[in-house]
Amino acid sequence: MNKEQQELRKKSPVQIKNKKASFEYFFVDTYTAGIVLTGTEIKSIRLGKASLVDAYCYIINGEIWMKGMNISPYFYGSYNNHESKRERKLLLNKREIRKLHEATKQVGFTIVPILVFIDQNGRAKVDIALAKGKKMFDKRQTMKEKEDKREMDRARKHY
Repeated sequence: MNKEQQELRKKSPVQIKNKKASFEYFFVDTYTAGIVLTGTEIKSIRLGKASLVDAYCYIINGEIWMKGMNISPYFYGSYNNHESKRERKLLLNKREIRKLHEATKQVGFTIVPILVFIDQNGRAKVDIALAKGKKMFDKRQTMKEKEDKREMDRARKHY
């Protein structure tokens, strides 16, 4: 991901992050994918009413799907409203899907969504990562690094 893409993500009015994923996994590679949504789903995402907490991705028949993403029903949706935890198809190149499929065949690798954002054209995009699960001692190390960084920031503020 280059600096220009990072700047666009920072300017996005909606940024729904999966904070738990960085604690549970090491990110090996990241991709940006489109999401196939219905009308009420995109309206809920634009209002920030979505969650990636238990979401993960899997590949079936050369297509990549995201399961577990919760998009709250749209308040004004009436009878057209969507199901909040349905499986959603992601849009990637066949080459990228093939690469991810080969990588996930190895033990310990999975695909996790990291961030949902709205691009400059108003479409919802999701950053997904090929991830390797952390062991317990890796998680402790991550917590220790966070704690140390927090302590250093506190010390800097006092002086």
